[in-house]
Order: sequence, then C-alpha cells, then structure tokens
Amino acid sequence: MDLRPVRVARTKSALWFVFLSLPLVFVAAAQNTGAIAGRVLDAGTGQPLRGAQISVQGTSARVESDSDGYFALSELPVGTYKLKCRAAGYETQVLPGIEVTVKGTARVECRLTARAPELEAVAEEVRQRPSIAPSLAAPSPVRLVAGSPPRPPEQGARFDTEAYDPIDENPFHSARQRPLSTLSIDVDTASYANARRFIEQQHRLPPPDAVRIEEFLNYFVYDYPDPGPEHPFAIVTEVSAAPWNPAHRLVHLGLQGRRVASGDLPPSNLVFLLDVSGSMDQPNKLPLLKAAFRLLVGSLRQRDQVAIVVYAGAAGLVLPPTTGSEKDRILRTLDELRAGGSTAGGAGLALAYDVAREGYVDGGNNRVILATDGDFNVGESSNAAMVRLIEGKRDSGIYLSVLGFGTGNYKDSKMEALADRGNGNAAYIDSILEAKKVLVSEIGGTLLTIAKDVKILVEFNPARVKGYR
Repeated sequence: MDLRPVRVARTKSALWFVFLSLPLVFVAAAQNTGAIAGRVLDAGTGQPLRGAQISVQGTSARVESDSDGYFALSELPVGTYKLKCRAAGYETQVLPGIEVTVKGTARVECRLTARAPELEAVAEEVRQRPSIAPSLAAPSPVRLVAGSPPRPPEQGARFDTEAYDPIDENPFHSARQRPLSTLSIDVDTASYANARRFIEQQHRLPPPDAVRIEEFLNYFVYDYPDPGPEHPFAIVTEVSAAPWNPAHRLVHLGLQGRRVASGDLPPSNLVFLLDVSGSMDQPNKLPLLKAAFRLLVGSLRQRDQVAIVVYAGAAGLVLPPTTGSEKDRILRTLDELRAGGSTAGGAGLALAYDVAREGYVDGGNNRVILATDGDFNVGESSNAAMVRLIEGKRDSGIYLSVLGFGTGNYKDSKMEALADRGNGNAAYIDSILEAKKVLVSEIGGTLLTIAKDVKILVEFNPARVKGYR
C-alpha cells in the first residue's frame, strides 16, 4: 500500500493527465526546427557582454547572454528572422536575414556600441539617491565584462544560468520500522507559475527539478471549511486510490488557515527590497516588477507604512518609511527606478532588515518583500552566506516574502532557500495577472503569518499500512 502524505490536493486524475499530455504535444512540435547561436561583444573594446537580451522579432523567443557573452536560441521554426540585441547602456542592434534551417545552427555576432552620455546620467541619478548607508558608495556605471576564457557554444545548447536544486524521488519506508513521517506546512507557489512560464512563453517543458509537486497543489484555492474561532487552522483528510496504481492509496492532508479580510489585517511595516541591477533590464523583470508593486501600493491603508530599498552595485534607501495614505509619493518613487550595475544582494538584504527594524510595529506585520531574479554577484552571494544572513534576522519578528522575476538567469534554488529560512513564502511573477493574484487577491496569505516553524507529524498504523513515501 502506497500512502503519500501531501499538504493539499486537487483532482488527481486531472493533474496526472496534464503531466502525461505535455511531452506528446511538444515532441511533435519540435521536429522542423533549428537554432541561432552567437556572442555579444562591446564594439569598442571587443570584450564579451554578460546579461545582454537577445530576441527574435516576430516570435516570443528570447534569451540572455552568459558570462562570456554567448547565447543560443533553439527550437526555432524554419525561416528567416531578424535578431534584436540590446543591453543596458548600449545602442540596440538588429541583425536582419538570419536563416534558420532544419537541425542547423545559424552563427551570429552582435557588437553593441556604448551610449556614454546616458551611462553617466544613470550614474549621477544613483549617486543622488538618499541612503541610510552612506559608506556604500554608489558605483559608476560598469559594463559587465567576463574574465574567463571564451568557449564555443555547443550546437543546439541553451545558454542560461538558471539554477534549481535537485529533486530526488522519495523511497518507500516500512510503516513497521519507520511509522512516523514529518512534513512542514509552508505554502510556496513559485514552481507552478515558473513552470507555466516555460510552457507558455518559451514553448518547452520546464527542467525536471523546477517542478515541485507540492507547490503545484498549493497554487490553487480549495473549498476547505474554516477553522473554529479557537483554532488557527482546520485539517481535512481523505484517502483515495492512486490513478496510476489502483492497488495503492493516496492520503490527502489539507490545512485551511484562518481567513482574514484585507481590511482586518494588522498594521503593516513593509520594506520593498527591489533589485535594480543590470540583469533586471528586461520587459519581464523591472517593468513587470514596478507594475506588480503598483497593485500592492493600491491596497495600502493609512495605518500601513512602506519603505523602499534598492540594490545594484550598492544598496540604498530611496524612500524612507511612508504611510499608505501617501500613495502618490510611493508610486512616484517606483516609477523613477532604473536598472544598471552589478548585484549587491547581501548588502540590500542587510539594509532592508535594518530599515524594517527601525520602523518596527508591535503586533503588526513587519515584513521585507524581496523582488529579484536572484542573480546576486557582489558581496554575500552564495546560498549558504545568504541563508546565514536571513537566519540571523528571522528571530527579530521580521518576516521575508520573496518574489521571483525573469528568464535566463533566474535563481530558483536561492529564492526558495531564502524564503524557507526567513519564515516567509516564495512566489514567481510571470505576468501582471499573477501579480494581482499574489499581491491583491491573496494578500492576506502573502502578508499575514498565523504560525511559524510548524511541522506536521503523521503516524502510520503498521496493521493497516505496509509502506509509504
């Protein structure tokens, strides 16, 4: 008997059908295709450019150059295309007449010319921003130049640096030898929206390690009964036959937390920690981020307060704590944000927690909301270093929500680790509709924590259960 404890569940047969049908669709669609591969260089210095955006006009195909300037776009239908290359601080270049043949790879080179006056203007704007960390001098505009030796792109390869932690298949355990199973009840939804991005925007299946089943299940709202007034959550249980093996059983454990209307939420002390580094200069990154946070600002009340911390080459406070009644001031600050520079994520996190602590509201919702593609590369940037920083702050009563954006260099593994260690939740924003779901429709679940460090302990009866996973 196969018993699999899970946090929430949807109709199992429908979920299994979706997983089964996707490979059938996409294998058939990828037969008459080819690829475009190449490199992006600085026209003046000949140095490779990392983080340049390359798109194929007339299609949704887009990619970002790697640390040596290389890129590859595969699974393009046979035809002739225009290739658009752009990077922050550089003139956009369009390469016409790129011919894609069946199973062939068209080789191209984009040489981008720097816009020096504009770069200096961006640097001056950053230097003029107020900061409560004056020792962190804002950098002059920097072109991201790779120092490692160049390598030729492999045919059909996708040059991206997205990172996912490996997912291992759980083994079966004997209920007689190991009757106890423990699981956490944090509710993240990033995996579902991220996988949808691969399918809808890139027309390919997501990497296997990007698919976390519990986040697919937790993405949806279920008709669970509300808990009684004396309990923070209610538990729903169900046992059903496994669709792929009727001799096995599935156990469904559903938890419904106490629902709180947005108007009844406690006062919020929010710090928006926003990544404005050069890698965020893409339509599905900083512009989408700004549109998403505009939605959240619209739901603020007078008793709420918001501060905005940004980080690129250095971290700075661009909006001190401001009440929710001053929406125009908050929105104006969001609108003025521009992308450029490297990514000092560790300094940004430390500064955001300092600002949240200074504005701490007793009995309120004190939270840092980090919005980034996760590509930290200056200062504290490794997963272990960032986790240690977060763990040192979480006992202060300040929680962390993590919102992921973008394609090509999205660091899913880092985002999940930060949210888990920061007593928070993680979501991925692939569209303005997803932003509305996370930051408006489900704002109570996003901003309010009713319990922390909660684990569920399930005990299986060996007289009824042979094994489980």
